[in-house]
Amino acid sequence: MTTTPKVALIERVQTGIRMERRILKVLKATAELKDMSVGDLLEGIVLHAFEGKSAFSPETLKQIGEFKTIYGLTLRASDSHNLKEGKR
Repeated sequence: MTTTPKVALIERVQTGIRMERRILKVLKATAELKDMSVGDLLEGIVLHAFEGKSAFSPETLKQIGEFKTIYGLTLRASDSHNLKEGKR
């Protein structure tokens, strides 16, 4: 016996967020890996974070680590409140 997953109806809005370039590259690569849009990936990450949970399995975290190396992303969570944008 299989059950149909519960569907949550939502309203999405277009946003113009700015994000660190290498973080975005890793997000795009991760979304591609999971065959989803960056927006869907971000929604999942945020919903997990709001509940204090990790959004990724150990295998996905390993792949994200590889993407971070490829794209030169060395920033860590502890850097998040100390980021300052350089001049273009």
